Amino acid sequence: MERFAICIENKDFPASLERWKIYPVVNSAEEEGYIRIIDESGEDYLYPRECFSFIKLPRAVEVKLKKEYHSITL
Repeated sequence: MERFAICIENKDFPASLERWKIYPVVNSAEEEGYIRIIDESGEDYLYPRECFSFIKLPRAVEVKLKKEYHSITL
């Protein structure tokens, strides 16, 4: 599983998700049609899969983002 996803749609979740922002994907609890990400609250929640596109980041960018989200297991 990719470790990061970019939000491509937030119309149902404008307070929780920023469109075009990269979010870390939590490796656990993926359910059919949903992914678990760390949202704007700093907590992990399930969101519809169609709100995101998984992305592959350059290693250097991934390392920096992991440091930003150091308290979670990606």
